Amino acid sequence: MVQLLGEFDCKLDAKGRLMVPSSLKKQLPNVEQEGLVINRGFEKHLVIYPKKVWEGIVEELSKLNPYEQKTREFIRYFTRGATELTLDATGRVNLPKSLLESAGIEINAELILACQFDKIEVWSKKAYEALFDKEPEDFAILAEEVMGGKKRAEDGK
Repeated sequence: MVQLLGEFDCKLDAKGRLMVPSSLKKQLPNVEQEGLVINRGFEKHLVIYPKKVWEGIVEELSKLNPYEQKTREFIRYFTRGATELTLDATGRVNLPKSLLESAGIEINAELILACQFDKIEVWSKKAYEALFDKEPEDFAILAEEVMGGKKRAEDGK
């Protein structure tokens, strides 16, 4: 399993390209061969997945019941705009304009790349900072609510 770590300040250039920070690139040793996939996030951001991680997600989605309307809707919304990314010779990726627009990210914008286990969230710096303006007064209470009951994905609860 991929274990990505860190937050990185970046800037989108005038052509919508993003330079992948070298310390992040080191955490993705086979990225040039395997590639990446970018997609919309659940909030106003984008998500970059290593290709193998994306393939695992697609495999999970393919096991859902296509006869259920909510399933079809979810799959449509979740996969809408998903695009393969390849690094150019200088370590840049070109982010699709439609996805940038959906996340409210402008050309020449300052970005934050926030690693979350096996994916990288792409936020406009302004939106990311605003997200943490809403940080709960008592983070310990949130931690207890989320982690205290030991609800885990593998528990099926």
